Amino acid sequence: MSNALRRCPRVRFDGWIAGMGTSSGTRIVLGHWQRSPFGAFSDLMLERADGNRLLLAPTRETADFVSSTYVFDTVRVVPVEVSVTDDTWTVTAGPLDLRFTTGRRRLLGCALRAVPGPLARRPAWSALTDRPARLLLSGVRTRGSAGRGRREWYGARDLLPIRAVSAAYEGADLGAMAPVEPPVRFGFGSAPRNPSATRVTTTVELGPE
Repeated sequence: MSNALRRCPRVRFDGWIAGMGTSSGTRIVLGHWQRSPFGAFSDLMLERADGNRLLLAPTRETADFVSSTYVFDTVRVVPVEVSVTDDTWTVTAGPLDLRFTTGRRRLLGCALRAVPGPLARRPAWSALTDRPARLLLSGVRTRGSAGRGRREWYGARDLLPIRAVSAAYEGADLGAMAPVEPPVRFGFGSAPRNPSATRVTTTVELGPE
């Protein structure tokens, strides 16, 4: 474990989580973090149609942290690059090439944008919003238990629908955009069923290592 993590019983990640399905059955979750204990980085979680769960992370340190918090069958350390131009996201991560476009925010997204940043960072707020999140967004949880005795809270601050997806894995087209179903099984909750990008503050409480 890095010295930064040893000093901090709770660590925060500020950025975006984008979740989408494809007609081939592969579901993809992108974490795009502007601020974290590891600096700015992005990682990809994939669940294939056969249930295999894959993590693509840019460094061994980030791969170890993410794979200790969530559950994967395969972990690969590969270069991960994310470019955002207007409403278009372009992602390359080893065997995965991904491009998606976001649409105009809807009512829930407007409501989340009104949440002050300091409030979204408080675990008590995430605990309060867990039940409404479950009712509004199937499969979504805003708090729960993670790996190695860790606990985790999500404080959402924006929500954008994803309106188009193009993805290929090892050169094979993954098909058209589809709902995130069945729900992904990396951790205690899934991405929203409808493809979307969520601005979020994630707080992880470290357990005994």
